Amino acid sequence: MSETETLEAETNLTNWRTHPFCRWSFHHVDHLLHGHLIAAPTQRGPVEQAGALDLASLALPSGQSVAEALESAYSDAFLVLHRGRIVHESYDGLMAPEDRHIIFSVSKSVTGALAGILVEEGRLDPERPVTDYIPELANSAWGDATVRHVLDMVVSIRFIEDYLDPQGDVSRYRVAMDWNPPGNFPYVGGLHSFLPTLPKDSGPHGAAFHYVSPNSDVLGWILERASGCKFADLLSDRIWRPLGAEADAWITVDREGGSRTAGGICTRARDLARFGEMMRNKGRANGLQIVPESWIKDILQNGDRQAWSRGSGLDGLVPTGSYRNQWYLSDAHPGAMIAIGIHGQWIYVDPRHEVTIIKLSSQPLPEDEALDTIMLDMFRTIAGHLSETSS
Repeated sequence: MSETETLEAETNLTNWRTHPFCRWSFHHVDHLLHGHLIAAPTQRGPVEQAGALDLASLALPSGQSVAEALESAYSDAFLVLHRGRIVHESYDGLMAPEDRHIIFSVSKSVTGALAGILVEEGRLDPERPVTDYIPELANSAWGDATVRHVLDMVVSIRFIEDYLDPQGDVSRYRVAMDWNPPGNFPYVGGLHSFLPTLPKDSGPHGAAFHYVSPNSDVLGWILERASGCKFADLLSDRIWRPLGAEADAWITVDREGGSRTAGGICTRARDLARFGEMMRNKGRANGLQIVPESWIKDILQNGDRQAWSRGSGLDGLVPTGSYRNQWYLSDAHPGAMIAIGIHGQWIYVDPRHEVTIIKLSSQPLPEDEALDTIMLDMFRTIAGHLSETSS
């Protein structure tokens, strides 16, 4: 059997996020999990090709070339766009351009953009209590939190985001979302049963950044309640179709229909590039204003730097910066909006240098700070090079 056939035969719910099985599973998630289609339009929006970017000639601060760094970074797909045109596009041998790859927590940033549309429509008010939309959360950590607290990951909640602890919060969470089979924890209901069980921590909401993926599943639930639509349909209607996506995307759901908006979106790399370009262009794409420009400005200007400095999360990767509307901003990358997912998923949007970069990966570890630091250096090097050579 070929490597692809072997991995397909041996991959299951107990191993799909581990190496080497993830080399196949991350772009075949719909073979393993329940999900809903995010429908694309009948006519795709244009993506132009430009001259090829020579990655071997670009050196990182370490002295390693960009091509060498990319080769060692478990890349499944890598796209670079400059001024809206593709200057580099490559795929690993096990992934093809037509495959949908899971983007893990990059899903949060897509969900955050969708929230901005509902705010503009008057369907969602960030200052309202979460319980105005989801009364079922009254006795949970979100019982006295606002939607703004959820958007900016400043909910005071007792939850430890440790991906490798088989007895921890994340393992119980993954059973609820049907990403893990019942084992160390029994199945006691889906996401909408699990989320109300999470308690508040001792501190006040809004004081400190605390990265907790259930916040983004709560956000998706809020968007469904505010709009009256299932998340997949809402994302299709408000973003995927107007964007001119070339193919249907997909999102994992639990057996009760709860959408995994914190990490379950799967899409082609080119369509993620279309989304990133839309964010770079102040919410415009395919001749339409899709995400309000005011929401993009809010991401760039209104993050709480004090909450970030008091918080816990990406201290080594982003020592100083902020988090707003489910997007990262790093002082080391001025003006760039960054979306990050475990196992090496990235959107890097740099309006100043007119660059958008997409990286989809199958890194063996969920978090690899050393490798992620190299990737951020690589993105900055590419953006700076393209800006200099075109000026």
